[in-house]
Amino acid sequence: MNRLAFRNGDKLDAIGLGTWKSEPGEVGQAVREAIKVGYRHIDCAWIYQNEKEIGDAFQAAFADGDVSREELFVTSKLWNSFHAAEDVEKAVRESLEALQLDYLDLYLIHWPIAHQPGIVFSEEASGFAPIEDYPIADTWKAMEALVEKGLVKHIGVSNFNVVKLQKLIGTAKIIPEMNQVESHPLLAQNDLLAFCAENEILYTAYSPLGSRDRAPGMKGDAEPDLFEIDTLKKIAENHNVHPAQILIKWAEGRGTAVIPKSVNPARLKQNLASAEIDLSKEEMESINSLDKGYRFLDGKFWEREGGFYTAEALWNA
Repeated sequence: MNRLAFRNGDKLDAIGLGTWKSEPGEVGQAVREAIKVGYRHIDCAWIYQNEKEIGDAFQAAFADGDVSREELFVTSKLWNSFHAAEDVEKAVRESLEALQLDYLDLYLIHWPIAHQPGIVFSEEASGFAPIEDYPIADTWKAMEALVEKGLVKHIGVSNFNVVKLQKLIGTAKIIPEMNQVESHPLLAQNDLLAFCAENEILYTAYSPLGSRDRAPGMKGDAEPDLFEIDTLKKIAENHNVHPAQILIKWAEGRGTAVIPKSVNPARLKQNLASAEIDLSKEEMESINSLDKGYRFLDGKFWEREGGFYTAEALWNA
């Protein structure tokens, strides 16, 4: 498996375990099983509301000798309601307490969107705040302080485009070390990936399988099924694997990290085994040709009548 290197030499396994949408009562066992079969990269977030169960799984794995803390790479994310500089440390400490860890390997600003303090989610525009009220530059300074205090080793962002990264780089002492974004063959984000590479920003692909199990309110009409794309099905048949494994290998093979989610023990093994697939140059090129700029998570779920955010501005401004 590829391992991605941070600027200080720390390494990250390219294939990790995503925990978004993993249900209570399932996610802990999934993390335990994942660690047993070889996962060392676990992606979490405060908003997933399952970090306590994941923390219990970590402690059980440590106690059983399955893994040491130093062998694990754990990511969490700052939710939109904690963008005020004075709330950032409080938020990371909440995640650390739930995960039962002394530090995080990576902490990300989850979205370039601010909620009013204390508002986790709102159906009304009044629950949101203009980003000018909580500038990303100020939130980022508070993120940098977490590194100085040893609460996190690396900091980065999620759902940032090139313009937003450029703006942040212009004010940052620590250049973002990771950008986690939706990425799959229908949304290759080649320009963003190239910009990240030029600036030594690592890139993680979320929803690499199309986020088939997300809430109906976040789905569009007649969404494509990545598993049913003829090109991917044919390549999967050539390698006698599932199309999901081709999607994961494509992401790993282009130099990114990738965090498929599963709570099924057999699929956990299959996903990790994707690293062993040898895609030819021609196969990679044929997968690359599928890019349509199609987003499953289009950002319209942040739009409110009279609100401050639009999908168009989120991805293009």
